[in-house]
Amino acid sequence: GHVQPPPPQNVTLLSKDFDMILTWTPGEGSPRDVMYTVRYESQERMGKWIKVPHCKNIHRTSCNLTCVLPNFVKVRARVKAVFGRFQSPWVESQFKEYYLDVELAPPVLNVNVKQNSIHVNAFFPLASCVESLSWMYDLNLWEAGSEDKKQYEGIFRKDTVTIDTTALRGNYCLSARSSFQSIDFKHSKFSQPVCVLLNQEG
Repeated sequence: GHVQPPPPQNVTLLSKDFDMILTWTPGEGSPRDVMYTVRYESQERMGKWIKVPHCKNIHRTSCNLTCVLPNFVKVRARVKAVFGRFQSPWVESQFKEYYLDVELAPPVLNVNVKQNSIHVNAFFPLASCVESLSWMYDLNLWEAGSEDKKQYEGIFRKDTVTIDTTALRGNYCLSARSSFQSIDFKHSKFSQPVCVLLNQEG
């Protein structure tokens, strides 16, 4: 016969790579085809748990809440296990706030080599609801093998950086990190370097 499924464990509201995701693990001894349902509440309206339509009776153990949660306010989420007519108690996450707690991902660099110049722009893996925010990036340029890096800081993400390469010869590398000003500056790790050959004769 059916019994109440064990409650989900390790319920965590995770901010990662510009996204806000609720994750959990199945309770010990959970039936194989157990399902999960997620809700959230914000500190502005405590006690009002709001349904998340795309995370109702799901089999997976995560729910992307990025564009569901209100911005600039602390929120938490909760999840319960559902098995047939039976449900576990709800288990709640801690409170998180998108901007203060966001984990930035490094941008993806687009490098276009022209004669005597390089054009660089950065692409961010952003969800559409946070597209309008003022993410920026810092860019480093250096000769391969050298520790001496030229830095371009605080470039707005829609802007293309044009670097004059007339005086540069050989293999040069570029790398960038995302930055964002909330209460203090946040930075991602630097992206994997993109290296290009400049002004090679022949």
